[in-house]
This record gives sequence, structure tokens and C-alpha cells, in this order.
Amino acid sequence: MSALTGTAASTAFVSTYEEVTRVRIEDPGRFARLAAARKRRTVADTDGTMMIIAADHPARGALGVGPRAQAMASRTELLDRMREALAVPGVDGVLGTADILEDLLVLGALEDKLVFASMNRGGLQGGSWEIEDRFTAYDAASIQASGFDGGKMLTRIDLEDDRTSFILEASADAVTDLARHELIAMVEPFMSSRPGGPGTKIVNDLSPEAVIKSIHIAQGLGATSAYTWLKLPAVDDMERVMDATTMPTLILGGDPVDDDPIALRASWKRALDRPNVRGLVVGRTLLYPAGDDVTAAVRASVDMIR
Repeated sequence: MSALTGTAASTAFVSTYEEVTRVRIEDPGRFARLAAARKRRTVADTDGTMMIIAADHPARGALGVGPRAQAMASRTELLDRMREALAVPGVDGVLGTADILEDLLVLGALEDKLVFASMNRGGLQGGSWEIEDRFTAYDAASIQASGFDGGKMLTRIDLEDDRTSFILEASADAVTDLARHELIAMVEPFMSSRPGGPGTKIVNDLSPEAVIKSIHIAQGLGATSAYTWLKLPAVDDMERVMDATTMPTLILGGDPVDDDPIALRASWKRALDRPNVRGLVVGRTLLYPAGDDVTAAVRASVDMIR
């Protein structure tokens, strides 16, 4: 009998990446069975704050971390770092696309974790259409079927780009659909532009005024805001910024290319002092830290929010 058949094997975890590939070839239905059998917790089971590890950048073609342009090119190395981070006590869950979440699922790394599914990864880094961030990953029905906790959408708003209207409408539809399924809609808004003109790099405006404007636009999306959470950068004057919303908010990790690690963590700490800030969603900054000590970087962030 094949190692991948039989009752015991139908929901068995694997321990090597070669076995992950074998499951994909010989028993792809195992992913759904494991999702159904997974030991779960919900947001209500937390103490009100959350430490979430993010790994959805690669699906948008964004593989760089700092000076390492191909840092996230190795899937097995990324999974090693993800598993190490998720094993740190106090880490509540993960944010990712289906490919990463299913790898982690069959490796047993999603047990008793919150799971947020990334929904729109079609705005490929550097693409002329980047602002029009098409929903190319999870939808609300597949998130519910997987037993996950919510969906995250990147919603960049460029007032000079007509394609922004598409992403606003698509994000609004996703918020409404997630709410129908009683799932968290995690909206990540930015006021964005291409200061160098068409075809140049998109830049997010991180001034307090721009973040406040993005909040008001984002929290008005959809037919209900009952399940809407925000994912926001830590910027100056967070007291005034967070006064713009009553939505639960998670602070994103920042750009490891541009941000000083000590100053970045200090900005997280200031943001976490606001009562409607409920934790952190951090990816590259913790998975590829200076010195490459993932456990130490994650533990320091967990200590900050507890």
C-alpha cells in the first residue's frame, strides 16, 4: 500500500519538502481533509491582541528583502523561516496565499493558529497595471471552506490613475462577501502615486494626513463594516491617525529596505499604545532580520505586544 493511501494517511502530516511534493502528486485531496481536521482557534480565543506572520509578497513577484533581491526566491528556505517563526510562543497566526498556506498545512504548522488568506495579488510589482490589484487568490467562499479566519486585501489609491476605481469596487465587493460569510475583511489601504510618471515605481504616502484619508476611504467600503479590520503602517502622530477609526487595526511590518530596525520597532510600540490597535502583521522584517536570527526577532515582537 502506498504511504499516501489508507485511512491513517488521509490526514497525516509530512516532515520533508519531498513529501510535500509527493502529496501534491499522489493525494492532492489531503489539503482539504487536513483543513477540515485542523485544530482551530478563533479571534475570540485570543486575548484581544494578535501577532501574525505574513508571507504573501512572493505571489506579487516581490522577492527582495533589503539588498537581497532574490531573498525569498527559495520556497524551502521561506518555509523553514515561516515554521521557525510560527513555533515561537505567542505567535497567533499567519497570512499567506494558498500555495504557502497549503505547504504549511501539510507540514502541520497551522495547527491551533489563526489563518488569514491573501486575496488580491494580481498587482505585480513593477507592472504598468500594478495599482489595479486584481483578486487572483482566495475568495470568501474558499476561505470559509478552508476553515480560515478572514481575507486580506491590498487597496492602493492613486487619484491620478483611472484604474484605482476598479480596485475600490473589487475591494468593496470582497468586504461585502466576506461579511456574508462572517469572516474578517482585513483592508490594507494606502494613498499612492507614481511621482516619476507613468511606468515608474509606486510610492505610498505615509504622512499622517494621507493615512487618515486612506482610513476613511477603506472603512467605507462594502455594504457593512461589521467585519472590517484595518492593516495600517505605523507613522507619525498615531494618536491622531487612529482617532480616524473605530475599526480594530493591525500594524504592518514596514519596509526592511528603507527602515532602521530600531526605529521601526519603536514606531510599532508607539502605535500599539492606541486602544484600537490590536497587534502586528509582520513578514519580511521578522523572517529575514539582520543577523538572520528569526526566533529572536519574532520573540522580541511578541514581547512588545503582550
